[in-house]
Amino acid sequence: MPAIQFFEEDITYKLKNKTAVRQWITETIQSEGYKLKELTYVFCSDSYLLQINQQYLDHDTYTDIITFDNSEIANTIIGDIFISIDRIRENALKFSKTEADELHRVIIHGALHLLGYTDKSAPDKKKMTLKEDFYLNKRSFIS
Repeated sequence: MPAIQFFEEDITYKLKNKTAVRQWITETIQSEGYKLKELTYVFCSDSYLLQINQQYLDHDTYTDIITFDNSEIANTIIGDIFISIDRIRENALKFSKTEADELHRVIIHGALHLLGYTDKSAPDKKKMTLKEDFYLNKRSFIS
């Protein structure tokens, strides 16, 4: 079983270039000095992710991603990342990006959270965006 798995909840969505995306995420994690043990991405609808946001984070807002860090060992990645495909599609239009590029940005954003990056303050958000851009430019596959 691969260390990175992709699932769908409440939608039908097929990720393109799965093997290449797995390799890209793995290389990102390793380049940051972490070991990948288990990472699950769940592609879902706005309503599904809203329920998670309300239940676990007590937030009553739509979001594109929620990341759960399940690791108990330092520098080891074990996590679950939920991504709203509805938000990805809307944000791709809003920011004039392809759906694939927006999805990849959010995929790596979630991994970066597990690597210790945050985006709560303006300086942290800037650092996170620079890291996203850096790793997006490392993709060896066509988006």
